[in-house]
Amino acid sequence: MATQNGPDHTSSAPSVIPLIINGKEEITDSTFDVISPYTNQRCWATASASPQDAIRAVEAAEAAFPAWSQTKPTVRRDILLKAADILESRLEQNAGYMRTEMGADVGASQFFIAPLGIRMLRDIAGRITSICGSVPVVEEEGQSAIVYKEPMGVILGLVPWNAPYVFGVRSAACALAAGNTTILKSSELSPCSYWALTRAFQDAGLPAGCLNLVSCRPQDAPEVVNAMIEHPAVRKINFTGSTAVGRKIARVCGQNLKPCLMELGGKNSSIVCADANIETAVKGVLAGAYLNSGQICMATDRILVHASIAPAFMEALMKALNSNLDPSSPPPTLVNVASKARVSRLISDALADGAHFIHGSVSGADTQTDSGVRMAPVLLGGVTEHMDVWKEEAFASLAAAMVVSSDEEAIRIANSSGYGLSAAIFTEDLRKGLAMAKKIQSGAVHINSMSIHDEPALPHGGVKNSGWGRFNTAQGLEEFLVTKSVTWMD
Repeated sequence: MATQNGPDHTSSAPSVIPLIINGKEEITDSTFDVISPYTNQRCWATASASPQDAIRAVEAAEAAFPAWSQTKPTVRRDILLKAADILESRLEQNAGYMRTEMGADVGASQFFIAPLGIRMLRDIAGRITSICGSVPVVEEEGQSAIVYKEPMGVILGLVPWNAPYVFGVRSAACALAAGNTTILKSSELSPCSYWALTRAFQDAGLPAGCLNLVSCRPQDAPEVVNAMIEHPAVRKINFTGSTAVGRKIARVCGQNLKPCLMELGGKNSSIVCADANIETAVKGVLAGAYLNSGQICMATDRILVHASIAPAFMEALMKALNSNLDPSSPPPTLVNVASKARVSRLISDALADGAHFIHGSVSGADTQTDSGVRMAPVLLGGVTEHMDVWKEEAFASLAAAMVVSSDEEAIRIANSSGYGLSAAIFTEDLRKGLAMAKKIQSGAVHINSMSIHDEPALPHGGVKNSGWGRFNTAQGLEEFLVTKSVTWMD
């Protein structure tokens, strides 16, 4: 677990984070405050868009589309590469914005999320010149055909708060790389990070209107988002966030016959087999459960340990947990009071139903100080499959452990979740690990490493309630292209 650090104002953000529409920053009459979880105090205000503002953003993207879609691949590539260079030059200040807004530590913000976003941007840029169609041979004599890959039009990206430089890059850059124009609707919890990302694209020479930024008060979000989805110019929506909100977005998309790419929640299992290397498993489980305070969709919520190794594994896990705790440092930060209340309720309900603390305590879980919203790491035992803490995504420094009698039982329990985003298996038998991975219903399975894994070379997405479609790699670009068949008589 990384050491927590406070906000970093090495480069001051605007006092009011603006919208960016058609290349211009706008401060609206309506604003809302962003509360830093480090202090429980206002860090800055943010312009709040109306549905009319959102429609103007769509119209700006629509107007910019014809010219941008006709730019040469090398032009798009060079702009995206320059944006990556700018983001790299501003790495520390951008990571500071992220820490201030959402309470991330230095390890997660400056050395994981922000650099990963930059690597993803460069990877996407490098793939632009490889976009091409095909020339199939058709049945009829004297007839020929060609299949084109073309941009779709205006893309709406709905992005969450917890990894803004990753989610913003893959949402906006994939669309832009394929020749589309786009609107990012930022999370109300991390608007400054998305403003910094959008500014980098602008400073890299991206034409006005190609990338627009909209934020709004939470209570206005349904009306603002629906106005954009329903606009005829918007051709596809991508959403990263909770499954509950994803259902609402998908419903509106379906009503408007708009395709959508969904990367939703996860209830991710780490399976520790009887032959696992205990040191490797402990390291992977701890990192997977508590990195970024567990506020990652791929985080390990459920630890399934084979009975024959359980005593030795739990002893080593407790030793590692205790050695990683620095009494002089405050506990990990959660994003806001509402998140803390939800997690506390999951813990208290589980305890009332017979669960117990393996690590942590009621007082640690309820830590709340004048200086912020914090929660010490918690590991629960004695859980059962019917408990909410075992079924619902925690999104906090909270995990639960269960002892199983066989690998088959572990696979059954892992698959019993309605989610299917990521999983981890710890075993010294790679053949067995691969066989188990084929049986696990998940978008990704990682053998002998943590469940949190996202990189440019791997497609990312889930199955079941974790969504559909993929970001990253060639598949990520394909999500934002339309296929057109053309035939002619020779």
